[in-house]
Amino acid sequence: MNHQWIIAGPCTFKDYEEIYEIAIELKKRGIVYFRAGTFKLRTDPNSFQGLQEEGMEMLLKLKKELNIKIVTELTTINQIKKYGDKIDIIQIGARNMYNYELLKEAGRHQTPVILKRAFSATYQEWIKAAEYIRQAGNNNVILCERGIRNLFSNETRNVLDLQAIPYIHKNTDYKIIVDPSHASGLSYMVEPMAKAALAAGTDGLLIEVHTHPEESICDSNQTIDLETLDRIIERRK
Repeated sequence: MNHQWIIAGPCTFKDYEEIYEIAIELKKRGIVYFRAGTFKLRTDPNSFQGLQEEGMEMLLKLKKELNIKIVTELTTINQIKKYGDKIDIIQIGARNMYNYELLKEAGRHQTPVILKRAFSATYQEWIKAAEYIRQAGNNNVILCERGIRNLFSNETRNVLDLQAIPYIHKNTDYKIIVDPSHASGLSYMVEPMAKAALAAGTDGLLIEVHTHPEESICDSNQTIDLETLDRIIERRK
């Protein structure tokens, strides 16, 4: 694996021009996997829920125009049936790790799947969830550590469990990547946590990046700028 296995992009987006501008900058840096959400599961029902179907059409347009690989979360069985073979990596979010029917549907496709660890999931629960995908026929499963629930303080969004990296490597044959953006919820922590994950042997990083983080429609507090991404890429080489 090299720095091309950094998966980067905004949490979500408001129009095509926004993702096009970001994707162009990522391509300049050798990033070939563009992540952006259009079906958003939000704790607050009044929060922006993504552009839904309209957003998916924008992502597919971006894939075609820029020849860039698309990574996005799919949240329902119907979404996987409709888009699972059109995108390059299906993301299953932390809230859906226990949604076994959804996992089985992802397993009926050969598109690689990123399976995020649920907020309070044990390693074994996480691994067994991945097995639902495999047993349905899809061996292309990548585990993603994105932080577990913090029971002792509220200064950070979650606690990044870097011990998961050597555990998964020793006890399974799964690849494991790390999402330092959702782990802390704070942009200034993303770079040091990304570097720590790289030192611990992660197979990749999933990072929220925007050309203008302050303008990000969602999760601006944990979104890094391009200069920060450059330093992470340099560390990975």
